[in-house]
Amino acid sequence: MLLLKCLLSVLSVSAAVMASSPAVLMRLVASAYTVAEKAGTIVRKVLQSGELGIVEKTGANDLQTLADRLVQKSICASLSKSFPKVTIIGEEELPAEDVEEELLENGHSSLILQKSCPNQYASLKEEELVVWVDPLDGTKEYTEGLLDHVTVLIGIAYGGTAIAGVINQPFYNYQMGAGASLGRTLWGVLGLGAFGFQLQEVPDGKRIVTTTRSHSNKLVIDAVQAMEPHDVIRVGGAGNKIIQLVEGKASAYVFASPGCKKWDTCAPEAILHTVGGKLTDMHGNAYRYDANVKHMNSAGVLATLRNHEYYLSRVPQAVLQALPSD
Repeated sequence: MLLLKCLLSVLSVSAAVMASSPAVLMRLVASAYTVAEKAGTIVRKVLQSGELGIVEKTGANDLQTLADRLVQKSICASLSKSFPKVTIIGEEELPAEDVEEELLENGHSSLILQKSCPNQYASLKEEELVVWVDPLDGTKEYTEGLLDHVTVLIGIAYGGTAIAGVINQPFYNYQMGAGASLGRTLWGVLGLGAFGFQLQEVPDGKRIVTTTRSHSNKLVIDAVQAMEPHDVIRVGGAGNKIIQLVEGKASAYVFASPGCKKWDTCAPEAILHTVGGKLTDMHGNAYRYDANVKHMNSAGVLATLRNHEYYLSRVPQAVLQALPSD
């Protein structure tokens, strides 16, 4: 009888531990948060060193720096160590090699772990999750000193859908001058909420379009003009443009061209969707983030915080014909 009581006690303790231990998704987001913070520190240190180590990948508008390389190694190695069964896809094609100990981050955000996982994701397994990593979104702007355009993106997908995202802005506040506290991290999980920023909307009746700064062409220009915007903002970085949407600086992100890739949009899309926004191709079709999809968002990107259907209705037929949906 005593043995049975002991056994029942052990079982109830173990059930309580299982019930209180955070879900895999929340552990992954909590780790991605601290990994992204470390990434931001690496990005700042490389800039401070003055040795950017710039190489051209496909041309002058497609650059890679030492920061891109170090951050991708840091993020992928750190998350792989803690979550060995998660599929992780990074932008940079880097040789397989040992990662220096100082690049590894094994911490996690205790504040995120204290939050309840949405029921629909509570029982997900590591092997069901895909992580899309852009180690330095806005690399060209980074090399040109346009530091507020730069972000680090870690997106998490399940069943082809972006369900969680972490965005670090390494140089947030840099224009405040010496002594300012640099950097911030935004994050969100579908069904839970988005954190690290103040949600704001563009004033009613104003149409402000944000679009590419360095990858424009006739299709992009025609699509932007078709929206009849009151103002157009041209900046770098997909992450930066989505932040403009959720902070009320722009109403729509219009990029009617191939060029954006899944690691550019996964994390921002998750955060945007969490606050009621929408990101699609120019036809209004959702992108998928399964491990085996092609990386290019070949039918462009249209993202809005509100009134997505209005902006879709304004896309010219010539643009749609030039950008067949996947």
